[in-house]
Amino acid sequence: MSVVTSRYARAFVDVVVEARLNADKVLSELAEVQRTLHENPDLRRVWESPAIPAEQKRALLDAIVVREAVSRPVRNVVAVLIDHHRISVFDQVVADFQRELNNRLGFAEAEVTSARELSDGERRTLEAQVGKLVGKNVRASYARDESILGGAIVKVGSTIYDGSVKGQLERIREQLAER
Repeated sequence: MSVVTSRYARAFVDVVVEARLNADKVLSELAEVQRTLHENPDLRRVWESPAIPAEQKRALLDAIVVREAVSRPVRNVVAVLIDHHRISVFDQVVADFQRELNNRLGFAEAEVTSARELSDGERRTLEAQVGKLVGKNVRASYARDESILGGAIVKVGSTIYDGSVKGQLERIREQLAER
């Protein structure tokens, strides 16, 4: 986290918290703008170009805002980044924003890897169990890795909880090798 990106992220978290905005909706809208930016390298070049007037850049932003139904606060933070020639660090601002928002709202971020796609009920159960372990509500991101055979691996901060079949087999192998 750089000083520059964290400053923008913290300021936007202040806006979201003080205005009591729906944090999940804000995160979803930021992700939509981020996806649009990644899918359109020409858009990124336009927004990053010092040769193109800010008004034209904001006009493009406003067209995206209308098309994607992005809220005014999200539009404004993107416009500020464009105006201050910081759109090149947008991805890091979004990551810092999410981290700061989770911190202020008392959420722990978890990365869950499972061998198969988990149902909504399984996700809620897993998040509740992890929440009890860490003493916070959990916001989880999910990935699949069939090589773990079954179960799940959960990473919260620097702590890894390995409940995968592959991990269990490796622990058994290590125990047998010690004998």
